Amino acid sequence: MGSRGGRLYVVTDSSDDDPVNPKPGTLRHAVIQDEPLWITFQHDMVITLKDQLVMNSYKTIDGRGASVHVTGSGCIIIHQVSNIIIHGIHIHDCKPSGDGMVKMLPMHPSITISNNYMTHHNKVMLLGHSDTYVQDKDMQVTVAFNHFGEGLVQRMPRGRHGYFHVVNNVIPAGRCMLWEGVLPQLFTVKATGFLPVMVTKREEAPESEWRNWNWKSEGDLMLNGAYFRQSGSAATSTYARASSLSAYPSHLVGSITMAAAVLNCKKGSRC
Repeated sequence: MGSRGGRLYVVTDSSDDDPVNPKPGTLRHAVIQDEPLWITFQHDMVITLKDQLVMNSYKTIDGRGASVHVTGSGCIIIHQVSNIIIHGIHIHDCKPSGDGMVKMLPMHPSITISNNYMTHHNKVMLLGHSDTYVQDKDMQVTVAFNHFGEGLVQRMPRGRHGYFHVVNNVIPAGRCMLWEGVLPQLFTVKATGFLPVMVTKREEAPESEWRNWNWKSEGDLMLNGAYFRQSGSAATSTYARASSLSAYPSHLVGSITMAAAVLNCKKGSRC
């Protein structure tokens, strides 16, 4: 949903001189407004943040038509807000402020992470912030059409409570633990291409416990000895709630994710 129904806000100033009292026309000023906003950019710009960019609800950041780079301290924080879309911007070289490239905290019931190109990070994606926060049991996450590139180590993703659907991604980086879990959540992975040796990792639980966790692989392409250790129910109906879209055949994921990351868009023409 993002900013649907909101007005257009054009970022004209790439500065971030005063994070406490941001100047009108800056990205920081746009994202803290209370009203829904569709945020675009007047021209190409590099925004070097002085502090974490904390977003308010009902915002769309749309970088199409300009080359927009966000870097600096902490980058973008989405915490206890809803209806956020971030599309078509480069986020890179952020000074560490937490342990994940993508980290989902409480109050995020429906999440889609799609069409990204991710590289050079240790703990890539953490979905759910605490083992004890059982309210996340209704969280639904879709991870689709992403390219997990070189230099990634673990958590692609790591999930706790909730329903997780990983579909049509490419994960070529070797020698890493990809799917990690610490609680009896529901994972379904469809038509994704894997190269590492072991795709799954159950955290902090003996086999007598995790064998009942519902983890399923369907139509995935396992290469170079990769394997997915399934557990839980074999019934297709068990995984219906986690499924958010139909998967393309796994042999197509290379072409599907070829354009992952920022599109080369120009004003007045189709991306």
